[in-house]
Amino acid sequence: MRSLVTGGAGFIGSHLVDALIAQSHEVLVVDNLISGNKENIHPKAHLKVVDICDQEAVSAIATDFSPHLIHHYAAQIDARLSVENPNYDALVNIIGSINVIRAAMRAKVEKFIFISSGGAIYGEPNSLPVKENHPVNPLSPYGLSKYTVEKYLELMNRLNGLPYICLRFANIYGPRQDPLGEAGVFAIFAQAMLSGRPPTIFGDGTATRDYLFVSDAVHSNLQAMNDVPVGSYNIGSGVETSVNEVYKMLAEALSFKQNPQYSPPKLGEVNHISLNCEHAKTHLRWEPKVSLKEGISLLLGSLST
Repeated sequence: MRSLVTGGAGFIGSHLVDALIAQSHEVLVVDNLISGNKENIHPKAHLKVVDICDQEAVSAIATDFSPHLIHHYAAQIDARLSVENPNYDALVNIIGSINVIRAAMRAKVEKFIFISSGGAIYGEPNSLPVKENHPVNPLSPYGLSKYTVEKYLELMNRLNGLPYICLRFANIYGPRQDPLGEAGVFAIFAQAMLSGRPPTIFGDGTATRDYLFVSDAVHSNLQAMNDVPVGSYNIGSGVETSVNEVYKMLAEALSFKQNPQYSPPKLGEVNHISLNCEHAKTHLRWEPKVSLKEGISLLLGSLST
């Protein structure tokens, strides 16, 4: 099998590349390395340093490599930045994704697997945990752009028969997450504590998220490669955990005694979210395996090595 992974030098994408190579796939990574890191890439993977906004280059790469599968991870992932610069968010997440989708159709891929956002597209939910049929009401251009690409895929399936799966990820954490980025509270908090600095919590810390360890996220990708119904699937733990709880768990694990600093909340972020994943359990035969306590231990172990 030949798999093309956009954003394959990034946090989650590089873990997927590892898993695909472990299954004897030939893997081509397409990444502009703006946020990705060459050091993340498995030595058996091929790399093309290309921006998905370059339509001609993306099309040529897909035609030449002729992948059976495309896993589309490359994205602008910062909800806060999308509020400040919606043009850039749309350029990368919508136009860039359309370039990859069109390249997939030209290459006649067997399946297109898109990484969407269960944490951003629903907005403030009416009930928790959220099911896939919950109204979509994003609070940020980022959430809107992810949902827009889902609708493009739905349309391309209807018009051209493109097989696709959209994985609506919860908040993913684990090794290789960038502690200097805007996303990834676990990595940011842990790195600050290890440096002896109190992390900053935006808002009062009562906001809740659905956190999922990276290996569980990658496993949903692998399951999506099977013969499963097209459509969108929530991928999360189904459990709400507050930012204050995350701080407490990390502080206890690291014996960090300082209190957090608090700053005003940021625009574009929901207050509470958790995902109902029964649809994925039924059709993808997927469910999370790694508990939050175990995941924190694995994350901190990776930071100390």
